[in-house]
Amino acid sequence: MNATPYNRAILHLDLDAFFVSVECLKNDSLRGKPLIVGGTSDRGVVAACSYEARRFGVHSAMPMKMALRLCPDALVLRGDMDSYSHYSHLITELIADQAPVFEKASIDEFYLDLTGMDRYFGCMQWSGELRERIMKESGLPISFGLSVNKLVSKVGTGEVKPNGMISVPAGTEKGFLAPLSTNKIPGIGKETYKKLSFMGVRTVQVLSEIPMGLLQREFGKHGRDLWRKANAIDDAAVEPYEEQKSMSSERTFHQDTLEVNRVRDMLRGMTERLAFDLRKANKLTSCVTVKIRYADFNTYTMQRRISYTATDGPLQTATLALFDRLYQRRQLIRLIGVKFSGLVQGHYQIDLFEDTLEEVHLMQAMDRIRNRFGNQAVMRASGLG
Repeated sequence: MNATPYNRAILHLDLDAFFVSVECLKNDSLRGKPLIVGGTSDRGVVAACSYEARRFGVHSAMPMKMALRLCPDALVLRGDMDSYSHYSHLITELIADQAPVFEKASIDEFYLDLTGMDRYFGCMQWSGELRERIMKESGLPISFGLSVNKLVSKVGTGEVKPNGMISVPAGTEKGFLAPLSTNKIPGIGKETYKKLSFMGVRTVQVLSEIPMGLLQREFGKHGRDLWRKANAIDDAAVEPYEEQKSMSSERTFHQDTLEVNRVRDMLRGMTERLAFDLRKANKLTSCVTVKIRYADFNTYTMQRRISYTATDGPLQTATLALFDRLYQRRQLIRLIGVKFSGLVQGHYQIDLFEDTLEEVHLMQAMDRIRNRFGNQAVMRASGLG
């Protein structure tokens, strides 16, 4: 029997300041200090920060220069994606060992569907025991929210961080959200929050009382989502977790070619589009493979391990370096291909270890255009071969 939205039990698990917690686990002397993980150059960007640094106003995606002005005593760490991936996999395995259905929303965030488990034992007790096991076996702090849907559970987790747990029983979810600021609702970003504040709407309760039609007039399609979220309505299912192993792209030429510069431009474009697909799927890759098929149908591949990333620059650099090493026969080329493998869950802002602020803003702007108009809507001139 399918559960109604009112008798579901959805658990949201979120590792507290994940990158920072891993760094403190590796080096106990860092605990309690203001820490920033991110790009170490003057033009770098903050990828993550400790709660001690957050008290000074530091937050992710902030320019490193600004972060250090706000918190000049902060320690800046380059970040270690291999370690973060190791602990993410460890915790995924612990959850998979016990959870009936779970979704890995990112490298450090999970949803579990515990619907029906109350017939055997309390969901809150079970969730607390899982949390204790994760903390004991990983050494990392983790918080959770338990309620009837993803939305309320996620907001609940945010309210008890760091290192806390909360249950919002069925029937109380709307009252739980009501006194909170509208910026606590997932999906309400900086611009929407500004517009709501200008309208005098600062709490979820006030937002919930605005007619849906008025919100749709002011915010378009997004207005309906705002009304539903403010009224604690969320029917989204927990999507069973499956780790995608690779993604690839190939191009067969209409006529076999010796135009190496044209081939390189096409490889840039293919890599850029695949990188966008990675970011859209919240994935990072650790291995790049390039494939060449010559006119005589002989096919060769070469791969290279890289640091986990989903940004254009390092991926294009790796792709072109592999092509230059692979293309030794100087024969007509029939087909080229690029493949990313060794994929893990993780938002591309993790790559702020390397990116400059300008590169981050450029990718975000291009991704917004692609999300609205399609993958082919915009790309760098160098990839238009």
